[in-house]
Amino acid sequence: MALHRLFKLSSALRSAVSLTLRRNIGLSAVLFNRAQELDPIQKLFLDKIRDYKTKSKSSGGIVEAGAAYHKNVSEEVVKLQRLYGGGDLATFPDIKFTEPKLEEAAK
Repeated sequence: MALHRLFKLSSALRSAVSLTLRRNIGLSAVLFNRAQELDPIQKLFLDKIRDYKTKSKSSGGIVEAGAAYHKNVSEEVVKLQRLYGGGDLATFPDIKFTEPKLEEAAK
């Protein structure tokens, strides 16, 4: 009986230690990666993403979109409005459901 309790205690202790180690190793790995200098390819990738973000904020939309792109988008919007009956395609339609009138049937 005592041996059985010892095995239960050791398994609980083992799982608690395992969980603590996994959490500490996971946390230290994140901190270690932040402290390290980035890989040159990762740095280049992040720099390009940040550059695109600043360009898109300054242009107010798609970066380096020419007149052909805007013309194509406007043609597609006109085509969709013609197909689906006009209206503003940029907003979600206001849908109103009415309660059905139910009549009680005689038994």
